[in-house]
Amino acid sequence: MSTTPRAGRDFIARHGETVFNAARRLQGEHPHTPLTRAGFAQAEEMGRALLAELGPSPRLTLWASPTGRALQTLAVIAEILNLDWHDARTDARLIEIGMGSWGGLYYADLIARVGPVFDSSNGALACAPDGERYSKIAARSAGWLADTAADTGDRLVITHGISSRVLRGVMTGLAPTPSLDAPFAPGLPQGSVVAIERGVERVVHLGTGRSPA
Repeated sequence: MSTTPRAGRDFIARHGETVFNAARRLQGEHPHTPLTRAGFAQAEEMGRALLAELGPSPRLTLWASPTGRALQTLAVIAEILNLDWHDARTDARLIEIGMGSWGGLYYADLIARVGPVFDSSNGALACAPDGERYSKIAARSAGWLADTAADTGDRLVITHGISSRVLRGVMTGLAPTPSLDAPFAPGLPQGSVVAIERGVERVVHLGTGRSPA
């Protein structure tokens, strides 16, 4: 899947740990599952890593999934970078995979009902029967990339575990994973940040949170 060449760099960050993560529940597109204290600490670590990389008050366009956990993470990072959180832009195309009727279930309960929900070979989360497919995540990611390709300067993008892996896969030109029908980048723990420039990815900070999701 090809994308329009992009100006500047994209710093893609995975939000910090949430109460759902700590309880081992599926979040999916749930609008607000607050960060835990560990999640706030992970956001602070990302902020300090980006401060070391970019310096104070960098020229960054702030983007986030519209979920509370992404915006909370962004608020902490923005404060450390001396940027105005109120300048942030949100886009629903950056949201996490839609889990349909599985959303909110405890992993243990779902696994007892349907069997393993993570692919042991790549960490992909199984799609709910009425949930979103990976190909749709790739399509919406490509749409957001096309609409923001001409933005000047660098971007900070706060997103999610599964959707960020598809987004990063699209941005780095990975071939689709056959079982998913979408590109799928390697998983990173919560609280991680990568920089992507001209299709090349570099880890800026490796988080301490859960992985793969």
